[in-house]
Amino acid sequence: MRVPMDAMLSETDDQDRPVAYDRVAGVVVTGNEDGAHHVISEICGGLMDIGYTIPGQAWTYWNKGPGPGPSCSETDEGREWSAKTGRAMASNLIAVAEALSEHPVPSVPS
Repeated sequence: MRVPMDAMLSETDDQDRPVAYDRVAGVVVTGNEDGAHHVISEICGGLMDIGYTIPGQAWTYWNKGPGPGPSCSETDEGREWSAKTGRAMASNLIAVAEALSEHPVPSVPS
């Protein structure tokens, strides 16, 4: 089931916290470097607005370098960089998820 993320803005858990609290998120952009950082920042901003925790370097994209060029399916360039940052992303997401599991974000006092 696909639920728009803005529908989550008013949803809360049994402690009256946003439902995304104690959850981590990362971003995978399927485009090249041109625009990838902008897309990553926009998506991360939206995720943080609804309560997700975004670890450092929780993103990856296909990096053939700036400028136009062939798509990812047309070349093998940039794949190792993407895989390396993808592995770092996974490691950082797991580490922060484990930390939040042991030390959840507290509810805001009334």
